[in-house]
Amino acid sequence: MSNKNVVPEAREALNRFKFEIANELGVPLTNGYNGNLTSYQNGSVGGYMVKRMIEKAERDML
Repeated sequence: MSNKNVVPEAREALNRFKFEIANELGVPLTNGYNGNLTSYQNGSVGGYMVKRMIEKAERDML
């Protein structure tokens, strides 16, 4: 598995989405290096992003 976006043009939208989720969760995410954050904090952002994307896809299928 690679870390490449299937649609490169979506990179900026995904980045904004990541910061939106981090803000909602109270995770102090910054641009660049975030090694000061725990794996739990970083994982919660990624996990919640996936959860929200799945919820949207399910709503769009109805």
